[in-house]
Amino acid sequence: MSNLLKDFEVDAKNPSLEARKRWRSSVSIVKNRARRFRMISNLETLAENDKKRCQIQEKIRVAFYVQKAALQFIDAGARTEYKLTDEVKQAGFYVEADELASMVRNHDTKSLKSNGGAEGIAQKVSVSVSEGVRSSELHIREKIFGANRYAEKPARSFFTFVWEALQDVTLIILMVCAVVSIGVGVATEGFPKGMYDGTGILLSIILVVMVTAISDYRQSLQFRDLDREKKKINIQVTRDGNRQEVSIDDLVVGDVVHLSIGDRVPADGIFISGYNLEIDESSLSGESEPSHVTKEKPFLLSGTKVQNGSAKMLVTTVGMRTEWGKLMETLSEGGEDETPLQVKLNGVATIIGKIGLGFAVLTFVVLCIRFVIDKATSGSITEWSSEDALALLDYFAIAVTIIVVAVPEGLPLAVTLSLAFAMKQLMRDRALVRHLSACETMGSSTCICTDKTGTLTTNHMVVNKVWICENVKERQEENFQMNLSEQVKNLLIQAIFQNTGSEVVKDKEGKTQILGSPTERAILEFGLLLGGDVETQRREHKILKIEPFNSDKKKMSVLTSHSGGSVRAFCKGASEIVLKMCEKVVDSNGESVPLSEEKIAKISEVIEEFASEALRTLCLVYTDLDEAPSGDLPDGGYTLVAVVGIKDPVRPGVREAVQTCQNAGITVRMVTGDNLSTAKAIAKECGILTAGGVAIEGSTFRNLPPHEMRAILPKIQVMARSLPLDKHTLVNNLRKIGEVVAVTGDGTNDAPALHESDIGLAMGIAGTEVAKENADVIIMDDNFATIVNVARWGRAVYINIQKFVQFQLTVNVVALIINFVSACITGSAPLTAVQLLWVNMIMDTLGALALATEPPNEGLMKRQPIGRTASFITRAMWRNIIGQSIYQLIVLGILNFSGKQILNLEGPDSTAVLNTIIFNSFVFCQVFNEVNSREIEKINVFKGMFNSWVFVAVMAATVGFQVIIVEFLGAFASTVPLSWQHWILCIVIGSISMILAVGLKCIPVESNSHHDGYELLPSGPSDSA
Repeated sequence: MSNLLKDFEVDAKNPSLEARKRWRSSVSIVKNRARRFRMISNLETLAENDKKRCQIQEKIRVAFYVQKAALQFIDAGARTEYKLTDEVKQAGFYVEADELASMVRNHDTKSLKSNGGAEGIAQKVSVSVSEGVRSSELHIREKIFGANRYAEKPARSFFTFVWEALQDVTLIILMVCAVVSIGVGVATEGFPKGMYDGTGILLSIILVVMVTAISDYRQSLQFRDLDREKKKINIQVTRDGNRQEVSIDDLVVGDVVHLSIGDRVPADGIFISGYNLEIDESSLSGESEPSHVTKEKPFLLSGTKVQNGSAKMLVTTVGMRTEWGKLMETLSEGGEDETPLQVKLNGVATIIGKIGLGFAVLTFVVLCIRFVIDKATSGSITEWSSEDALALLDYFAIAVTIIVVAVPEGLPLAVTLSLAFAMKQLMRDRALVRHLSACETMGSSTCICTDKTGTLTTNHMVVNKVWICENVKERQEENFQMNLSEQVKNLLIQAIFQNTGSEVVKDKEGKTQILGSPTERAILEFGLLLGGDVETQRREHKILKIEPFNSDKKKMSVLTSHSGGSVRAFCKGASEIVLKMCEKVVDSNGESVPLSEEKIAKISEVIEEFASEALRTLCLVYTDLDEAPSGDLPDGGYTLVAVVGIKDPVRPGVREAVQTCQNAGITVRMVTGDNLSTAKAIAKECGILTAGGVAIEGSTFRNLPPHEMRAILPKIQVMARSLPLDKHTLVNNLRKIGEVVAVTGDGTNDAPALHESDIGLAMGIAGTEVAKENADVIIMDDNFATIVNVARWGRAVYINIQKFVQFQLTVNVVALIINFVSACITGSAPLTAVQLLWVNMIMDTLGALALATEPPNEGLMKRQPIGRTASFITRAMWRNIIGQSIYQLIVLGILNFSGKQILNLEGPDSTAVLNTIIFNSFVFCQVFNEVNSREIEKINVFKGMFNSWVFVAVMAATVGFQVIIVEFLGAFASTVPLSWQHWILCIVIGSISMILAVGLKCIPVESNSHHDGYELLPSGPSDSA
């Protein structure tokens, strides 16, 4: 089978265009192309989108570089005049929305200056830069300036899916056959008897179409919910004088937005204040070089990203008036990238479809030949009636219906159904899957490279210990007994409040709230406990320059000027790095004294002691300067004020989650910026660092020769003091040795590693928008246990599809052979077109619903991951398919050829009773085989069955409707009511397949691996040795 599917292979992530074209061109037999490829990306649309995007980016680039230059020479009098409308005046505003949009879009600095700069624009849109927009004004601002929402393609209605389901070529042919059958039937047999056969086919088609449309529509609703979640982005704003978080959809003109590294600029606006603001405009203009935004170059455009620094921005243009809005409107959706399973099952469907088409043609030819021979032998070869035409039409309808059953259109669609169901469940479990293939690939992951902070730990940090003036002070409940001199205390408070990227604000209830990263919040909270006041510090000192925290340098610095005119630089960061920058230390009197080698050794011991207690250590230092430096802040000559130890407790349940991964054959590696001792302590507490495992520093790892790196890679469990580049190098090398790597990330600099990995996992709370956009899955609660849940569902998707494939292939084989053999021998097919359509619905839509949506069981996490090259249809599956098929063919064959004698059926309706028994037995064989398919290897198929309400509902509906078809719809379905004895016989014939399944599962077929491609884990000392 693998040789036949060589054209149906694509990479799970970033598949090549050649591979995507190859498998599409190899799909030759498709009943309904619109439905089969509905969820698959359209390569022509994608190419068209890329072309449009390039054109728009070129247009914007011209605006950036030509218009800006041209505007310098345009006389103010030649500019477009915007007249205020009465509506704008009555609303209390003094500028038109189009004027604001034009000014920012064209980077018109002259127009901005003539309007009084950012402050002047704020006045014209009736807002205070310090207080922000009033909540009571939101409605009127949306009415005048527009909402921050983009034009979206309208959702597809239910009737669209009905129409799409009707595009099935085989169903269209059957409809034509049904109409002809009704016409000929009424002419020959009269009304209403002549209508029954054709009407039965039409009713069956309507039922198939409606069930298909309902299933597809529900699936589209699930994807719509997921898309809505993907687009949810929150941003910090000042409103009603308070700092608060709002959705970008709720932004209005006049909002004061707070931007930080990794944020996406949510609307067009003007820079108010900030530090070192660098904007990545590549998504809008295609330019790779970052743009520096200052008061001289103050324009910010929606859709761009903050690469460095922080700022406050005044929103001037929202929604469809922005260039980003126009770009979003122009690009039509291209669909989702296909997943490897979808592609593989398209291949399986194509191969089986070709076989089915051959059988259908042969069946029709054989039936026609037998019909002609019978007429010849009866001497009526020259006499043809409308009844003969009706018989040939029936043969043609049966052949077409065989194609309906034989082409397993539901195989690739079942993958989408299963993934949609899994993604919906994962969203409830706080994991947002951005790409379909990620959910599938996660089932194959062999390694998870995880961050520490917020993922393994609670992300609720507190300063637990402080070293200052050669003494260690420990937190006592909510207080510190510091006993410091006033000079030392003032220095410590300055070092805390001056050098911070966070803010202390009041919420709506007037309570103090600290905004910023968990580390910053912990240090500011410590400063507040010491009695520090943010406003006082900001009044007494003016910030001249900020160098934000950098994950490469692992420190943050700030330059301030005092009221007396002196200049002071503060720095904080990784203890061993910042300690090397110090030449002095503060003594108990607040004086700077030289830092001797002996003192450095003692402080290093304190740092090591803190780290061994799983505390994150930071040094707070300062230095006085004669004048403000023109370039970077100094890297030496500092005075050490304090060493703080910050506690971040391990999340409850993490140790158990790590153990679950290890039981599942998934190696967990912790990659952190903390020092080695802290990292090892946390890793041991989580159960990550085990005997024989290696803990290594990023600097050591990156300097290893290639052969040593390859040798140590499998043993690495902890990487400390790592840079984003180290994480990228680790991921890249792990993939080279065959690992399927999942990696977590939250910062902007994690984007390359997230993109390089097989599955990128971004943090929903701590993660930046840049990290999220480069991720495949967003862990919305930042919890490691949620990552394990994604892996569990990934494995469930894989095995559920295997169950469905086993079930469907069994039905395919039996339906094809029984109809073909019967046609060859008896000249008639035991299963009519209506009956085959019902069987097709059981095995296709209903079968997919029942088997492809089963929740995961704990047994899935006790096996090794699926190998990249594992065969999808395993030997165990072939064993079950062949065994069940042989049993059903033998039983149905005996009934077909000797049923009347065995069951003592006599009378004019004996043939109709026998055919009904064959049909009923066949359906019950599928019902019981569907239960068998819940477990491919295990004997107990009932375990957890009632936990899946979808499975139970489908089984009940199938049996219930089968009773209705047999007992009440005989005129349309060519059945007759059966006696209770015959019903019991049909049920017993079906149930024997369960006993057979037990026997089949006792036949060994695979020694090393489990039925679903998972390697079994060692279960005892002898195995592990």
